[in-house]
Amino acid sequence: MECKLRTTIVAVVVGASMLLSGCAATLGSKDDIAGQMIVAPVMPDYKLELTLAKLNEILATMELTDEQRARFHYDRGVIYDSVGLRLLGRIDFHQAIKLQPDLADAYNFLGIYYTQEGEFESAYEAFDGVLELSPSYDYAYLNRGIALYYGERYELAVNDMKAFYEQDPSDGYRVLWLYLMASSIDKNSALINLTEQRKQLRNEAWSSVLVDFYMGKVSQEQVFVAAKVGLSQPKEYAERLCEAYFYLAKHAAEKGQYQQAANFYRLTLATNIYDFVEHRYARIELAKMQNMIQQSTELSAKH
Repeated sequence: MECKLRTTIVAVVVGASMLLSGCAATLGSKDDIAGQMIVAPVMPDYKLELTLAKLNEILATMELTDEQRARFHYDRGVIYDSVGLRLLGRIDFHQAIKLQPDLADAYNFLGIYYTQEGEFESAYEAFDGVLELSPSYDYAYLNRGIALYYGERYELAVNDMKAFYEQDPSDGYRVLWLYLMASSIDKNSALINLTEQRKQLRNEAWSSVLVDFYMGKVSQEQVFVAAKVGLSQPKEYAERLCEAYFYLAKHAAEKGQYQQAANFYRLTLATNIYDFVEHRYARIELAKMQNMIQQSTELSAKH
């Protein structure tokens, strides 16, 4: 079964739904989609605020066991994370671990934060802890693989991503991330494997469109058209744009189109889909593109 690459497990607390709502729109021509795409950022709705208020009340007034208090701190941390308040989320995850040292989910979040901040050794340690506590926690392989990738330990990253992919070969997102890791070592071999792995994906799945783009079977314009097809809830379009922008940016960067890639990463961030893996790492990628653009500018000035 295909799933979105959220790196969180969103809890439903005291009966309140933790859904977000939002919308997105596109404008522009085929000649300049990267520069013309406009997104209305997703905003949290009142249900999320009510859930947060209720959690604050529970933690402040109720007598709880350490395990219960740890879980409520974790749940509140998830909400903070989902609206981009990483510092507050981090405080809650640390508090949850202090109260319940075997809470694998909290270590997973801390590992993600360490990766975003470039503290890779701490990230590896956190994800190792997740897998020690919960060996079947497959998303720890994804997240540790990403940390290893940004830490430039590409072979280890590929090993983790293979483990993640093998848990569900029918998931196009897993296929994409394995390709991204493997292409850092051998792009031609990675593309051959991508083509073979595509056979196990459902043609109607949105993520299959993204895989097809990397294989050269669909155009950039067709990706954005497909993003509007088969939507099941209001903010799904914004989620798909978040994903599309990120993977189009990675593809542009592969081709040395650093300015276009940077534009797409900015658009990824503009969606405010904070709990998607694509949004989490778009800022790292944007910084890399800005560095490449600066280097290219300096090189051109010398000549």
